[in-house]
Amino acid sequence: MTGHHTEHPPIWFMRQAGRSLPEYRAAREGTTMLESCLDPALAAEITCQPVRRHGVDAAVLYSDIMVPLVLAGVGVRIEPGVGPVLDEPVRTAADVDALVSRSPGDASPVAREAQMVVQELGERTPLIGFAGAPFTIAAYLVEGGPSRDHLAARSMMHSDPVAWGRLMDWVADLDADFLSAQTAGGARAVQLFDSWAGSLSEADYVRHVAPHSTRALSGLDRDLPVVHFGVNATHLAVPFARVAAAASDHPVLGVDHRTTLDHVLASLMVGGLTMPLQGNINPALLFAGTEALEAETRAVVEAGRRAPGHIVNLGHGVPATTDPATLTRLVEFVHSL
Repeated sequence: MTGHHTEHPPIWFMRQAGRSLPEYRAAREGTTMLESCLDPALAAEITCQPVRRHGVDAAVLYSDIMVPLVLAGVGVRIEPGVGPVLDEPVRTAADVDALVSRSPGDASPVAREAQMVVQELGERTPLIGFAGAPFTIAAYLVEGGPSRDHLAARSMMHSDPVAWGRLMDWVADLDADFLSAQTAGGARAVQLFDSWAGSLSEADYVRHVAPHSTRALSGLDRDLPVVHFGVNATHLAVPFARVAAAASDHPVLGVDHRTTLDHVLASLMVGGLTMPLQGNINPALLFAGTEALEAETRAVVEAGRRAPGHIVNLGHGVPATTDPATLTRLVEFVHSL
């Protein structure tokens, strides 16, 4: 789990496929987000766009964390400016029983998308797959949509831990099927993305969430690199790292912009762990001018040299209003280092 350093720091961005690119908006015209994710040719084209434009070191599969639910026949839509909204929130044990009777759907369009990307990009640019972590997806299911505090989900976790466990196992199995389709199509690494785990205490995460994230990743080849990333989850760095290490011989811990790589390295050392890090340029610096962005990037790259390995990335996804030229210049700058 020691990793290694490359000739220049590799760089790719979360949410690099889509959002800020005009060619993405043109390609997606007339389709919904979820429709575009399940159109293999369209999704493959969108996946490749940032590689062509920015010269990033990896393609990231264009998809959405809600896709496994759609494949399972769950009623969900993505409302512009709001996010995922469920037709029927899951609030009771009976709701959980009805939901978990569904089997994972046909993920072959996802595998086909991955195959088409690999055919275009070849061996030089690897494809990274991803899935939303079980807690994040379960939180959407229980809350019925985005939430600031995830009270309903955290309440179910404690008021009915049996139902909660069954829900989380079901979501983990959807994730496993989703990731399996991506790797079957040629993805050479995956990221488990936990948007909402930062709302949990470490004790609750370790007891009620980590085993299910481990289950979501348990079917992967141990030689496949696994990145585990959470938002506002610095206090969970060690258990996040342990989930990644349990699944892969090449674990990577993603770090958001609310902390420093040095702080995370120190936390891992206390926990008896060492592994490469990913991150963690503050996305706000994309709007702060060249001097400020380059200073931040130099600091992040320098800190990354003290890790066993380092992938340069933002501390969260690419904001939709980002000037694409800024990202292109950032990639060139990182490669110059």
